[in-house]
Amino acid sequence: MSDQLQEPGPQASQINLDSQPSSGDGDVLGTQRVRIDCAYDGTWFSGWARQPNLVTVQGVLEDALELVLRTHHRVTVAGRTDAGVHAQAQTIHLDIATETWQKLTGRDGLADPAESLKRKVSGALKRTLAQAEHTLGIPERMRGLLQGSLVLHQVQPVPQDFDARFSATGRRYTYRILDGQGSSPDPLHRAYAWCIPESLDLEDLNKAAHELTGLHDFLSFCKPREGATTIRELRRIYLTRHDDGVIEATVEADAFCHHMVRSLIGALVLYGTGKRTQAWLRERLENPQRDASLIMAPPHGLALAHIDYPAPEEYGLQARATRAMRQSNIFNGESAPFKGFGVD
Repeated sequence: MSDQLQEPGPQASQINLDSQPSSGDGDVLGTQRVRIDCAYDGTWFSGWARQPNLVTVQGVLEDALELVLRTHHRVTVAGRTDAGVHAQAQTIHLDIATETWQKLTGRDGLADPAESLKRKVSGALKRTLAQAEHTLGIPERMRGLLQGSLVLHQVQPVPQDFDARFSATGRRYTYRILDGQGSSPDPLHRAYAWCIPESLDLEDLNKAAHELTGLHDFLSFCKPREGATTIRELRRIYLTRHDDGVIEATVEADAFCHHMVRSLIGALVLYGTGKRTQAWLRERLENPQRDASLIMAPPHGLALAHIDYPAPEEYGLQARATRAMRQSNIFNGESAPFKGFGVD
């Protein structure tokens, strides 16, 4: 996309939400929309999105669904994660033929179809994760490494206008850092935390981080995608140190651009270790542009921690408003129409 902002579109009050396309695949007759909440350890996955000849979360999950439902179902995800990034709370949706959904009640018709689907897909995941290990070339003696790396928390039927991506009102990520405060890093943390030799002053870092909050163009901290805006509302970003010495950064926004969280953390670490000044941080917001001097924090410390959704009766309104904002590029530097309606 262009580095220049597009002209603001019509204000929120000028949009007729009823005229906007419905969320997801629309009101599909003869189908049941299903929401699945899951979690995964991203260490062995090449990100969320299905890719040829690569082991991805979407690929493994869709293959498990196909084993159970006997036909391929493409899922819609709340937020795609990069290779090595984890998720404690990821949400997807898919549409299942009503006849297939009813068959999940069992021969006596008494079983809960949602619980039945969860049980069956959890079992199928053992097979697709085993196949993933084979694809990765994991030696026979080490097989089982991926078992349990992708789990289903909940399966539930939802209204047809629920959209895992566009009905979301906000997302929260956490990032773990192990700095030089301790005498030596705990080796058990190295797989899920960024280990740096320098010590970080969290009081100073949190002051600098607070200045990044608000509605801004985060182009300096993003890898822009074709046709997508880099304006986001960063609601909160703060760092805390746990008793074991691990620093956890919490980052909340309406939505995030590609690489935004890791770039923000990388910038704060550059500042916190004395390699950059607070004026440099401020300049990244005031004059947004791609900056080769920025570093991205490594992926293994990052986890998608939570996704916010409105009440069920507002799913469709939220999704339509988000789509309208995306299609119309309704943004300006002073206010955010449909504030909080974000896309990943």
